[in-house]
Amino acid sequence: MTVIVQITPEIGPGTGVGAVAHHLEQEWTRLGIDVRRFSLSEAGGDWLPQPGGGVRGRLALITRVVWFSTVGTRRARAYLRAHPEELSVCHNDVVAGDVYVNHGIVQAAMRARGHYRLRMLRNPLHLFTTTRDRLRYSRRGSHRVVVNLVSAEEALLRQSYPRLAIPTVVIGNGVDIERFRPPSDTERADARAALGRTPDDRVVLFIGNEFGRKGLPLLLEAMARLDDRTHLHVVGGTPDLVAQASSSAAAAGLGERVHFDGPHADPRPWLRAADVLVMPSAYESFGLVVLEALATGVPVVATPTGCVPDLVVDGVNGAVVDATPDAVARGLAAVLDGDAAELSRHARAAAEQHSWSRVARRYLDLLRTVRGIDPLADARGDDLLGEPPGADPIAATRPVSNGGRP
Repeated sequence: MTVIVQITPEIGPGTGVGAVAHHLEQEWTRLGIDVRRFSLSEAGGDWLPQPGGGVRGRLALITRVVWFSTVGTRRARAYLRAHPEELSVCHNDVVAGDVYVNHGIVQAAMRARGHYRLRMLRNPLHLFTTTRDRLRYSRRGSHRVVVNLVSAEEALLRQSYPRLAIPTVVIGNGVDIERFRPPSDTERADARAALGRTPDDRVVLFIGNEFGRKGLPLLLEAMARLDDRTHLHVVGGTPDLVAQASSSAAAAGLGERVHFDGPHADPRPWLRAADVLVMPSAYESFGLVVLEALATGVPVVATPTGCVPDLVVDGVNGAVVDATPDAVARGLAAVLDGDAAELSRHARAAAEQHSWSRVARRYLDLLRTVRGIDPLADARGDDLLGEPPGADPIAATRPVSNGGRP
């Protein structure tokens, strides 16, 4: 039986990059493929502390990234040498695996936020990951192919690493359209009541852990321009980030309209209660929460980063706005005053084109292309490289050369 091993520090719903690996694992398992994990545990990092707020939390994060990048790379390479028949997909840190999924470029994120040199120099983790990835992308043997999540990210990758030596393709993330679905009237009413919101309140939702990059300070300024019926619920953030943002909200007179609900693995209760999701990010490699919101029937107001230009249409299922408080406030007002039922219907329709089942099959086609092994052959009981009769055909994604030519 064909085996696929996924290499990433953690795998599970609500864990960012780990959630992508989780959904791929689920879909491949449903297709009868043996899916295995190489995580921080397999890299001998079980003893490392969990990241959190404050200096200790940041040091814990640095330690985990460095460990999985160094010790993890050595152990992952040894594992793959011992199991040459296994196909491999790497999502983070480790420099090994047939396919590497680019979930973000540090340089691009820092440039988008301004004061690039200062941001890079004051955080040793930025310098480490940049050096690590310069080695990753400049050596042809590191991976067989790099997956970028959107076309714009592919361009940024080539700009950030002009000596890119590995072929690239674009495969976007997906969404579980069964798990994330529009709520019934009762589910919506219950979710809003659980947050303390009345039927007349307008619920704005922000989901994210990096408040600065994802634009929460800008959103707080925009909230000051909206009426008193409008409430903002913030899901995510470390204790120190929440404390700082809470002080800013109180200083702006928003203390009673901004609610910090902390990090949660399952965003569905908040999505069911929301009238709109806001993501005024300076940079996103994709922005999975946008797809999850749209699948739940929640319109999105966001800056044109990550998947937003491909998914959000002004006046149809949300608004694409500039990264200014006035622009975000205008986008929110337009959506909140719009036809809620129509916005929700179009939001759901956009997400339905991006199910995880389709995305998982595109990865299988890619693995078949780069390794000449059909992951579905054993599951089907045959040795054919083509799709089984009656299957939904998805053409294999062909790698792009370093110069961008097919």
